[in-house]
Amino acid sequence: MVETFNTFLAIMGITALVVFICLFFVTAGYGKFATKKWGPSVNNKIGWVIMEAPVFVTMCLLCYYSNRELNATLAVIFILFQLHYFQRSFIFPLLLKGNSRMPFSIILMGATFNILNAFMQGGWLFYISPANMYTNSWLSSPQFIIGTVVFFAGMFINIHSDSIIRGLRKPGDTKHYLPKGGMYNYVTSANYFGEIVEWTGFAILTWSLSGVIFAWWTFANLVPRAASIYKRYIEEFGGEVKNRKLKRVIPWIY
Repeated sequence: MVETFNTFLAIMGITALVVFICLFFVTAGYGKFATKKWGPSVNNKIGWVIMEAPVFVTMCLLCYYSNRELNATLAVIFILFQLHYFQRSFIFPLLLKGNSRMPFSIILMGATFNILNAFMQGGWLFYISPANMYTNSWLSSPQFIIGTVVFFAGMFINIHSDSIIRGLRKPGDTKHYLPKGGMYNYVTSANYFGEIVEWTGFAILTWSLSGVIFAWWTFANLVPRAASIYKRYIEEFGGEVKNRKLKRVIPWIY
């Protein structure tokens, strides 16, 4: 089982590299880049629930059917992971404004990755990891403490940045605005930066290859999209973007 799992992780890691390269040439058709060429679509709120909820449910099932004892450490790690996806699946969609739509093709790709990721993280935590790794002493380890701080810092940046985006327009307003405040004072995709930081923290607190692969996938998916958003903002607000010396997604670097 361990060898099969490691092969699975290797395939996921290589696939992320392919996705990373491709997304610099093809911009995923949702949000401000939604077009009819991506096929039939559904209301954005429904789309986010359908796309994100499967990982929450799958992770619960993997935990439930595991023969491994759910000690305090595994329970905390499980809750941290699920905390993000509960917010993303059931709270974030309710906060969305407007009548944007999400293509079924994007929903299917997102849901497929999310289920695979649940098997990466849940498979490691509840089936593959050494039985003596996540003992209760792990909660006081440097990896867990540092990783948890980074995780919550990223989560805060992500949620705060999303709230800034939602507050850009008043009801009936269709104009585009360049976000300001928080990490948007440094990058044009602060919400993506927060998510990259968050899952980097998760990789540290679990100290696992599965966590690293997930952080790599997050980077591979969001950095090219941040580049597309930056390009769009340059077209719309070129002077302001340059005057504020904004980067794309990583402050002061890219």
